Amino acid sequence: MAGSTVAIIDYDAGNIKSVEKALQHLGVNAVLTRERDVILNADKVILPGVGAFGDAMERLRGYDLETVINEVVDKGTPFLGICLGLQLLYESSEESPGVKGLSLLKGDIVKIPQGEYVKIPHMGWNSLKLTNDGRLFRGIDDGAYVYFVHSYYLRAADEESVKASTEYNVCIHASVEKDNVFACQFHPEKSSAVGLKILENFVAL
Repeated sequence: MAGSTVAIIDYDAGNIKSVEKALQHLGVNAVLTRERDVILNADKVILPGVGAFGDAMERLRGYDLETVINEVVDKGTPFLGICLGLQLLYESSEESPGVKGLSLLKGDIVKIPQGEYVKIPHMGWNSLKLTNDGRLFRGIDDGAYVYFVHSYYLRAADEESVKASTEYNVCIHASVEKDNVFACQFHPEKSSAVGLKILENFVAL
C-alpha cells in the first residue's frame, strides 16, 4: 500500500472526513479533493457520502465531477462507492424521482419497506452473507458484522455483481463489484477491524 494515493471525491456530502481518517489510520496517502487532475492521477478513487440522492447528483454535476468519475472508471482505476456513493452509481432512486444517477451499474434503489420490528432508517450492525468471491472481502469471514445507516437500498440487476448481502425486513444487496467498480452500502470506515480490512483490500488492488 505504500506509495498509493487514494483520491476521496469532495462534493460537500456528509461523512467524507471519516473515510479520510480511516485511510490515514492504515497509512494510506488519502487526498480529499474535487480537482480533476488529482482524481484522474490517483491510484484509487472513493466516492463516499451521506445525504439525499438528488442533492448529491446536483452537487456532483455542479462541480463537473460526473465527467471525471466516468473518465476514472473508463481508464480502469479501481473506484469505490460508499453508502450514498453506492446508490449514486445506479440509474435512479425512489428517493429523488426524475433525477438521473451516474448510471455506471444497473439496478434499482428503493425504499426499505416498513415492518413490525423494523425502524427506518436502518441504523446499526448487521451481518453479511458473502457471495461470488468478492475481492473486497478477502480474509473476511462470512457472517462478519458491519455498520449501516440508510433508508434506501439496492436491488442489483446483475446477481453476479453482488458480493455481500444482508437481511433487514428484505434482502439488501450490501456490496457489489463489476470490473473496476466496487461499492458498499454499509460504512467500512465505521465498521471496526472488518471495515478497515475491506478498505485495506481495496487499496491493495
